[in-house]
Amino acid sequence: MFLGVDGGGTKTAFCVVDRSGHVVARAQAASSYYFSHGIDLVERVLKEGVDAVCVAAGLSPADIEYAFFGLPGYGEAADDLPVLNATPRAVLGHDRYACNNDMVCGWAGSLGAVDGINVISGTGSMTYGERLGRGVRIGGWGEIFGDEGSAYWIAVRGLGAFSRMSDGRLPEGPLSGVLRRNLELASDLDVIDVVHNRWQGDRGRVAAISRWVAEAADLGDEVADAILTEAGHELAQLVDITRERLDFGPDETVPVSYSGGTFGADRVLEAFTTRLTNRFTTYELRDPLYEPVVGAALYAAKLAGSPLPGPALDALRKVSGSPASGEDDR
Repeated sequence: MFLGVDGGGTKTAFCVVDRSGHVVARAQAASSYYFSHGIDLVERVLKEGVDAVCVAAGLSPADIEYAFFGLPGYGEAADDLPVLNATPRAVLGHDRYACNNDMVCGWAGSLGAVDGINVISGTGSMTYGERLGRGVRIGGWGEIFGDEGSAYWIAVRGLGAFSRMSDGRLPEGPLSGVLRRNLELASDLDVIDVVHNRWQGDRGRVAAISRWVAEAADLGDEVADAILTEAGHELAQLVDITRERLDFGPDETVPVSYSGGTFGADRVLEAFTTRLTNRFTTYELRDPLYEPVVGAALYAAKLAGSPLPGPALDALRKVSGSPASGEDDR
């Protein structure tokens, strides 16, 4: 039995996969993004999720052959690595596990852990790619000065457009009505109270506003449409730079896939795809094979020296759910 854990800014997903390619059990816990709440959060979330998925599978943690924990923020604060690396030991009671950033879950799931590039856009955004055993990460600098093309990035630009429409600095479009309705605003200035006071700037709740930006675009809002298009272009640029850093040759066809809830917005995916296909270099855009959490379990099997065989991978593909959305974070 292999345990995959895919952490994120909104939730943390857990699944157990057996050697025949069956998802034996799933569970979900709160966000494991600890920068805003302290590193002790990670152990609490992992214990809750591991206990729940083991109960659902009829196992104990000792029955897990190997586990892979994809943790948001992993590697972004060097002093935290000893604590993060040790935390699963306290939860599992053994050392048969590995930790890395949750970007690896997206890559392993979307491409089946083969050479190529995966772009993640959920609450945050980044790319991770591998070539000949070497991995490269691009992006993922956080919502304050990075995460271009992410749900949070889209949401902040949508809120900015709403404020300008309210002031008269932009012509009012459907976006105004969509946000007023969904945020239940008595007056437009109440958006400040909602985001800063009631939500306390919560990263996940702010990022969820991106769905309403997409709704407004579907209703014909040109500003919302432009925001989503720019998001797709930003994500394509991350892929281009990752390709360069991995030293793929100009004549090599590079497999590219994607994960994260932002790609559920058709305009983002369309803009991303169009920008990549208009390059002089060659990309092969692949639909995601598995959800990131399933990718984490596959990676656990690979790290254990027991990668799942082809028939098991085929069986897993039929039951692993909708990989394009998968975990909604990074």
